[in-house]
Amino acid sequence: MNELHTTPFLFLFLSMLIISTMMRLYLSQRQINHVSGHRSKVPESFADNISLEDHQKAADYTTTKIKFGRLPLFYEVILLLIWTLGGGLDWLDRNVIALELSPIFTGIAVILVFSFISSMLELPFSIYSTFVIEEKFGFNRTTIKTFITDMVKGSLLGLIIGVPLLYVILWLMERAGDPWWIYTWLVISGFSLFMMWIYPTWIAPIFNKFEPMEEGETLNRINSLLNRCGFNSNGIFVIDGSKRSSHGNAYFSGFGRNKRIVFFDTLLKMLSDDELEAVLAHELGHFKKKHIIKGMAISFATTLVALAVLAWLMKAEWFYTSLGVSQTSTYMALLLFTLVMPAFTFVFQPLFSIFSRKNEFEADAFAAQQTDAKHLIHALVDMYRENASTLTPDPLYSAFYDSHPPAPVRIAHLNAHA
Repeated sequence: MNELHTTPFLFLFLSMLIISTMMRLYLSQRQINHVSGHRSKVPESFADNISLEDHQKAADYTTTKIKFGRLPLFYEVILLLIWTLGGGLDWLDRNVIALELSPIFTGIAVILVFSFISSMLELPFSIYSTFVIEEKFGFNRTTIKTFITDMVKGSLLGLIIGVPLLYVILWLMERAGDPWWIYTWLVISGFSLFMMWIYPTWIAPIFNKFEPMEEGETLNRINSLLNRCGFNSNGIFVIDGSKRSSHGNAYFSGFGRNKRIVFFDTLLKMLSDDELEAVLAHELGHFKKKHIIKGMAISFATTLVALAVLAWLMKAEWFYTSLGVSQTSTYMALLLFTLVMPAFTFVFQPLFSIFSRKNEFEADAFAAQQTDAKHLIHALVDMYRENASTLTPDPLYSAFYDSHPPAPVRIAHLNAHA
């Protein structure tokens, strides 16, 4: 049995875990109360386009998901305490060490076994969310076969891509000396850029079927918009999103010459050509305003800071003993840091939401310059309705969790441009 050491860091970790958990519960209850309290009436600005029935469906869908989300939240906290203070990681580490592998392969084995056990323990929640909640509200189109196939493909892809990367990271942590975290940051940054580049043509098609958009008026209007905006892509594709869900979406993927524009087939059925053009103009706004580059810069900067903190913590024996691990190692430092970091970073979520919302407003403004703002408004209203997105989120909950502005605020912003 591992020996747990009472240290200031242990009290700090438990305090932050309690604070972040209570904040999540408080925010979820605020959202439930706010959405339920506005369930009986459609907001005035949406009354002409969204029926009371659709509004109430969105409210029920939102509150159902949040109420269910509390269960995995408690579950995750309990598992975290079992893995750390309960000695779970220490037990796993000692059993893998007994296999007498090299330090790096011991670390890979510990992390892989931990990941497998964790994913199996979380699987029931994913199943319930897909086949009960999404099914209940008419969104699920995923079959058992597709669900299992996706899980197997994802696991194999994770092994093929993740194990070599993990080997390099652990090798640097073991052999590169004090500056290991700088070299690791360069590797992770380069790997992220590489994955962004290969994702559209090599990764995404493993899970979905991509077809070039058919010739016709829709494609002609999209190409005209791309030409006006000076955007070069590696193709305009339609993805078979309908085989998993009736939710609709559109996105860019890749970068450089490997950029793709992707529309869900469900979205094409949902919107008119005017509305599709406006949605694409919004996405082009992110490109023209360099939001993707700015987001990558922030991601790389936060990764660098996180690795610097890890480099400091991994030298401190109290970091391991405070969290129930008796033997220090590079791989255990990496695993512990990944596990406990969310408890400390949750309070910073609104900062990332503010950045993301600023980008959304700028992209909307760009779309209003390139197309009629009313077309984007109509498209957003259609997507709110078809995706059962609540029109009345709690402001504080939204500030923490929503990367996009609340519906009334966003529509009002677009109406100003219109």
